[in-house]
Amino acid sequence: MPLHRRTFLTGLAGTAGVAAVACSGTPADGTPTDGTTAGALTDRATADGAPGSRRAAASEAARRLLPRHWDQLTFRTARRERGAGDFFRVDGRHGHINVTGTTPAVQLTGLRHYLKHTAHANITWAGSQTDLPDRLPAPAEPLTARANAPHRFVLNDTNDGYTGAYHDWDYWEHELDVLALHGYNEVLVYIGADAVYHRVFQEFGYGDEELRSWVPGPAHQPWWLLQNMSSFPHPVSRQLIDARARLGRRICDRLRELGMTPVLPGYFGTVPPGFAARNPGARTVPQGDWVGFARPDWLDPRTGHFARVAAAFYRVQDELSGPSTMYKMDLLHEGGKPGDVPVADAAKGVEKALRTAHPGAVWVILGWQRNPPKALTDAVDKKRMLVVDGISDRFPNITDREADWGATPYTFGSIWNFGGHTTLGANTPDWAALYEKWRTKEGSTLSGISLMPEAADNNPAAFELFSELAWRTGDLDLEAWFADWSTSRYGAADPHAAAAWDTLRRTAYGTTRADRWAEGADGLFGARPDLAAKSAASWSPRKMRYEPADFEPALGELLAVRRGLRHSSAYRRDLLDVARQALSNRSRVLLPRVKEAYDAGDTARFERLTRVWLELMDLLDRLVATDSRHLLGRWVADARAWGADERERDRLAYDQLSLLTVWGPRSGADAGLRDYANREWAGLVGGLYRLRWERYFEELRDALAAGRTPREIDWFAVEDQWIRDPGRLATRPTGDTYDIAERVHARLTATGRD
Repeated sequence: MPLHRRTFLTGLAGTAGVAAVACSGTPADGTPTDGTTAGALTDRATADGAPGSRRAAASEAARRLLPRHWDQLTFRTARRERGAGDFFRVDGRHGHINVTGTTPAVQLTGLRHYLKHTAHANITWAGSQTDLPDRLPAPAEPLTARANAPHRFVLNDTNDGYTGAYHDWDYWEHELDVLALHGYNEVLVYIGADAVYHRVFQEFGYGDEELRSWVPGPAHQPWWLLQNMSSFPHPVSRQLIDARARLGRRICDRLRELGMTPVLPGYFGTVPPGFAARNPGARTVPQGDWVGFARPDWLDPRTGHFARVAAAFYRVQDELSGPSTMYKMDLLHEGGKPGDVPVADAAKGVEKALRTAHPGAVWVILGWQRNPPKALTDAVDKKRMLVVDGISDRFPNITDREADWGATPYTFGSIWNFGGHTTLGANTPDWAALYEKWRTKEGSTLSGISLMPEAADNNPAAFELFSELAWRTGDLDLEAWFADWSTSRYGAADPHAAAAWDTLRRTAYGTTRADRWAEGADGLFGARPDLAAKSAASWSPRKMRYEPADFEPALGELLAVRRGLRHSSAYRRDLLDVARQALSNRSRVLLPRVKEAYDAGDTARFERLTRVWLELMDLLDRLVATDSRHLLGRWVADARAWGADERERDRLAYDQLSLLTVWGPRSGADAGLRDYANREWAGLVGGLYRLRWERYFEELRDALAAGRTPREIDWFAVEDQWIRDPGRLATRPTGDTYDIAERVHARLTATGRD
């Protein structure tokens, strides 16, 4: 059924009441810390509003998000009933809207539902539409909803790398506002962890400089925190570590103000090289390699040395980031080696150290590949562990997580992109079919959702739909949901917008886990040149998961949306995404024809098709250059801005650029990491990607003319040279998205079927 006032917004018509005080912090199980019980909604409730306090957090966020209308909103804090979940209520009159909720973040969630269902406005992490009347409309009836699960977790371990390791506070402030709007209450925070490790291990025999050489650049730090690698690409500076620690603390403090939980990295045993030699009696286990990188050693969690390092870690982390109630740790991630340490005993050691530092804290662990093994979950206090499942919508054989993890609480999760691919789409039919079924089955331990694309700020329809799973009950009618989405997304109902989104629902958003994938196929313009290329990234789908020809009509429909609805960043972002995806899809249609021409020795056809290929790449680069979030130059400028001098600025730029291209050194690139994070951005499509394909086609052309085998090209050398000198990269958008999308539509129509 559609998400609307009567069916989506559930269950509080008979509940009445709020307290006029802000809630104190709540633990992960959602029970109040002060032992009180919620009363009834009463006219005596007073507005929250002390500036600079948690009481004012929702109002201050509304001021940032709706600067022309925030003063028409009154936020009130309700006490959560013992054992009950978060809830909100929105009512009021024309020009004066009351939003009541259990935390400031939940109040903002209520505001988003009001904006969607009453005001037809939309704010996401990828485009917004806030064309509101001067006076806000009143809801026809109170809008109420209660969260159906306590845990609404967001962000992947890789997020700080693939979304952007060098974002500043302006970015994070908006991002946290948007996450609160969408109902999340647990946010993974990795920024600042480098400062914790840097300080801790100076207590165990290491110097400042050698630790800064062990810590990777910020873009690569997520994989160091997962114990996959270290020491790449350059030593970090002290000023960079300190600046990131300040930003991390600011993020954590804002989350606390909003009533959200910062989920911090816990300590599970990563140590710098030579730890046992400097700490006599310590026992470490070598971890071998990870995709071409040497992994850091693992300190045996059963030992006293582990307990002492962990105690120092949590003490320093509390000083730098403040304490939390949730800590993320993944033992033996992606091929880690336990050696002769029993996994169960290791888990007990890690848990004991956490409990000693933070009694009652929840151990958060990633559900990924074969992790966590049942031996681990059976060894710990299951009530204080949460598995954030990253593959609920990936593999069809996943049917009983209670059996997989011994009834450990877990979240229903999705990873709809890997490496930050710009591919549009998600397995939304699986979300509709599985979440409510798994949540309500007898004996279910499903306790929430976990939104974990490897990079954020993309796929806005998927972002909004997945976020709503935790705030609804009953069947989810995707056809109705996408129709409602098109209305709130652009500000009013429009037949062409509805038709476009229905096409997208049936194609990019209509895929399922039946083929064992959760993300769409990446485009081939970003692949290392090869006429037989099937994907750009080594671990991406080898073929399209829907028919490209069925997708393309969505572009024509979006272009036909009436003029008055085309002015928002939401419309421009969607138009760009659909036009970009249509061009990207065409690469998979065109490349096999290029190969046919080459194999047949048809020089004329080869010339024509390769010219079309490069022209489409040029058009794609012009299209994405119209949006600031699709500029490689902006990403590089963000990194350079953190440097204290030109040498550091160059190093930080390399850190960013290498992640998107070769990823690491030659060994890592050759092992499959190169182009893992490919994306269709201006400066990347028209820069490295075009350079590679043009050079490749020239070599094939020369080989055809000479009747010889094409020469091998050292692509890593080409890529590494380009990273070090990519030329001038634009930092400001150019051109008009609508005009270029029209050209894309015309070109694709004219190009046809060769």
